[in-house]
Amino acid sequence: MFYQYLIKPFFFLFDPERAHYLLADIIKFSMKIPGVPALFRLIYGYEHPSLARTVFGIRFPNPVGLAAGFDKNALLIDEFSHLGFGFIEVGTVTPKAQAGNDKPRLFRLPADGGIINRMGFNNEGLDAMKKRLQDRKSQVIIGGNLGKNKVTPNEEADEDYCKGFEALYDVVDYFVVNVSSPNTPNLRALQEKEPLQNLLMRLQTLNAAKPKQKPILLKIAPDLTNEQLDDVIEIVLSTKIAGLIATNTTLSREGLQSEESLKSQSGGLSGKPVRARSTEVIAYIHQKSNGQIPIIGVGGIHSASDAIEKLRAGASLVQIYTGFIYEGPGLIKEINQGIVQSGL
Repeated sequence: MFYQYLIKPFFFLFDPERAHYLLADIIKFSMKIPGVPALFRLIYGYEHPSLARTVFGIRFPNPVGLAAGFDKNALLIDEFSHLGFGFIEVGTVTPKAQAGNDKPRLFRLPADGGIINRMGFNNEGLDAMKKRLQDRKSQVIIGGNLGKNKVTPNEEADEDYCKGFEALYDVVDYFVVNVSSPNTPNLRALQEKEPLQNLLMRLQTLNAAKPKQKPILLKIAPDLTNEQLDDVIEIVLSTKIAGLIATNTTLSREGLQSEESLKSQSGGLSGKPVRARSTEVIAYIHQKSNGQIPIIGVGGIHSASDAIEKLRAGASLVQIYTGFIYEGPGLIKEINQGIVQSGL
């Protein structure tokens, strides 16, 4: 209530990207005040034994995570750990720091409960992220979302992902290979069968050489055809990676109610408009693979019922991003309570 009627209207007065960084600064400052972290845990935390689950060998205290893109540079892990997340995914991170695409590059679509972004993997690079992850105080489960630099040609993309794996191996709990962002030129071409299989096999070879293997997941687009999804299933099973994240943002603008100046913006669309397609992809993969592939479901989760829909479709865990912005931190507790009540 407080978020919906006071905090969100205030931040929605600002440019979306500026509001994001302003909110981050306020959260960081607030959490330094004695007693505030405990207050946040009291308000937003929710624990129940039935929420814990083991997925790809990791014991999650609850199945609700923060999706990649919100904390690109691992700046807020300790702060967000007080909000009740079961896990936090940082990135997308590239080997070298890069500025991303030109501004403006982030657009709210309130009429649709969505966001269009064309950020372009803006981040401070692997070294900066590794240092922050080494220095963190919280024990929250961390996923590292890996991408390639814009200047790296697709023929050399494997090298960027391998650098990310090696750099973050000691400081994350699982990895995500992001080849599905629409905002880096030609990145989605890496979703094609041969380059994708080669990339994942290289990472799995590196993984096998480690004393302990870390789960490697693949994040896929909602815009893949069933034939392409069949290829993804085949690749996941043949390379024996740990699972999938379904889905990233969509290029579709079907059914949007927002004004033309907003919905005509290029970039990936997230939020409510992608909910149904994301759930379709989860259900298709779950059914076609006979439930052999663990899935983190993400896309358009703005309520407990949205999250439960994805879990029933076959997801083992869920992530929020756009719903977190529109509904506030209370959404995490709402989802966890809803899951307990549903018996899932």
